Amino acid sequence: MEIALINWKAEYQQLDAFMQAAPFQIDLNTPIAQLAAGQKQKLEILKQLYLKNRILILDEPTSVLTPGEADEVLGLIRQEVALGHLSVLLITHKFREVMSFVDEVTVLRRGKLAGHGLVKNLSVVDLAQMMLGEQRERRQVEKTAQTAVTPKLEVKQIHADRDNGLEAITDCSFTVRAGEIIGIAGVSGNGQRELIEVLMGQRSPTAGEILANGETYRATRTEMERHQIFSLPEEPLRNACVAHMSVAENLALRTFDRPPQAKWNWLLILRAIRQAAETLISSFTIKTPTPETPIGHLSGGNVQRAVLARELSSPQIQILIAANPCFGLDFAAVEYIHAQIIAARNRGVAVLLVSEDLDELLTLADRILVISSGKIVYESSSDRADLTIIGQRMAGN
Repeated sequence: MEIALINWKAEYQQLDAFMQAAPFQIDLNTPIAQLAAGQKQKLEILKQLYLKNRILILDEPTSVLTPGEADEVLGLIRQEVALGHLSVLLITHKFREVMSFVDEVTVLRRGKLAGHGLVKNLSVVDLAQMMLGEQRERRQVEKTAQTAVTPKLEVKQIHADRDNGLEAITDCSFTVRAGEIIGIAGVSGNGQRELIEVLMGQRSPTAGEILANGETYRATRTEMERHQIFSLPEEPLRNACVAHMSVAENLALRTFDRPPQAKWNWLLILRAIRQAAETLISSFTIKTPTPETPIGHLSGGNVQRAVLARELSSPQIQILIAANPCFGLDFAAVEYIHAQIIAARNRGVAVLLVSEDLDELLTLADRILVISSGKIVYESSSDRADLTIIGQRMAGN
């Protein structure tokens, strides 16, 4: 058996020589855990250069960087390209990066080629039209006219951090009124997940205020019950269900400790839990062999139907928060969920719909907001929404 030994003295000599000519400097003795996000990105690029790789594929390389760090990293890469040291494939949704650092651009929409050209021959408007396509006819849904203007959910100057400590949401403000659907559009990773987590009590804001029915709201279970706030989260099997528990048990997660499903808030009445589940399974057409079937055994569409049944079955529901509720579902499931959301809106429920599917927002929402880099950068009624402007705002312009 051969034993490979590393000559660290020789390696460090080579590294020192390489660093003398490197486009940027990093202390190689610093533990990785102590490096900031921007330094880690720089280190990864240095590693590829040191290994003499001449083709770099960068997938959203600035997603965790500050604007200054992003410009520095991409600027240095641009220098290496200009010197002939590198060829780079950059995957990004930010038009500013495309216009500032790229020679040639290809735009994909729904996995298909939507446009191509030299950046010097294109404008931001051209890119936006490629990204979103031309104005198209919107699917019509039956919405009842709403005259109520009562604010149900008010988000005021909210700030919140990502898991890495960088700010994800900056000075975010909007109001959702009774009987309307507010749609939030944006490219994934621009603060949507953190915003939903703040509203559902899974992440603490660093500043700002949230009001539900005019009262301070901190997303505790007691407050959610008092204000009748319900949710349709993204990836419901992971975020709204316990996969190994039965359909009946998952349907009871909101009510298992209250009559008629419990006595004294702790003694479960299993017959009542099953009966309630059977009623919801029938009403929402959930396809399951039995109420005792583990919910993880159901199809994605039926898992979402089960969550929908649990969240929308309360006659007192006032606020619904939905995040990409139709992601990955088939056409029939999408139509059903859309119909249920519209029905809730028509009953006077205030609906916040966060979705990466712009067609879904144009179909369902009464007003559309765009979030980019954690900020609300655009607002319009859906019937007056300009796709070109929406595309520009989604891409950071």
